Amino acid sequence: MAPQPERGSFKFDKYYLVMEALRDLIRQEEFPMMEHAPEPMPRNWLEAVHSPEYVEQVFTATVPRDKERRLGFPVTPHISQRVQHTNGGTWLATHLAIEHGFAANSAAGSHHALHDTGAGYCVFNDLAVVANRLIAEHVMQRILIVDLDVHQGDGTASLMAGRDDVFTFSMHGEKNFPARKANSSLDIPLADGVEDAEYLAQLEKHLPAIFDGFQPDCVLYQAGVDPHVNDKLGRLSLTDAGLEKRDRFIVREARRRDLPIASALGGGYGDDQKAVAERHARSMLAMADEMRKTVE
Repeated sequence: MAPQPERGSFKFDKYYLVMEALRDLIRQEEFPMMEHAPEPMPRNWLEAVHSPEYVEQVFTATVPRDKERRLGFPVTPHISQRVQHTNGGTWLATHLAIEHGFAANSAAGSHHALHDTGAGYCVFNDLAVVANRLIAEHVMQRILIVDLDVHQGDGTASLMAGRDDVFTFSMHGEKNFPARKANSSLDIPLADGVEDAEYLAQLEKHLPAIFDGFQPDCVLYQAGVDPHVNDKLGRLSLTDAGLEKRDRFIVREARRRDLPIASALGGGYGDDQKAVAERHARSMLAMADEMRKTVE
């Protein structure tokens, strides 16, 4: 659960609007769901993946201007505290998923953050930090990171490069940000304007093979909704129905193998922030509903 932001803090208001939209949908559909508030991500966990110098800059709100430009916003003390909690949210969601099968973080999915800097609105890379920590604590041995944001998960790919215990899968817009792509374990670049049928066909072609070949113990899912046709930055053409089929497929493939799956919010952009927030909320609700079907 993300607290209400300070006035004027970039697009972090989206996260609060997501929770409002999710609560409204839960009331309308009488869907059982619990909210949990995360603890901040411990500093030494962040430093195991990110440069200690960069972590210090974020914690003290002294991030240099050139790095703030790469981020897209200034790192104030408020935002410093916030990103520590949103990263902690992915850790909490993962442990709830281990207990219940599925859980969602209503923020984070910060897949552009690199070793010594943030980028593309991402301060710390929660997906990489959580994957690293799960393995370091011997909670899991092999982690699959599924990134279906419209932008390539370059930071995650870079931070997890060379590891045989973390598999990074990114399916993204070929011509979209970032201009210089990293090498994921598997990248599926898509042409502008790809619609539901082709998108889902690519996903169904590649993901089951990854599950069966890599045999992960856990799935971390970057569930960005920016492949949507109305997304301001997306350049793909998925419909509401296409996004729902995507999300249900991910959960179904994980759960049919009895794997816990934790999702993080990822990207979603538009002038109508409430519409974007509802898109995220419907994504989380669809995944929770699919999880419920697997245990009934």
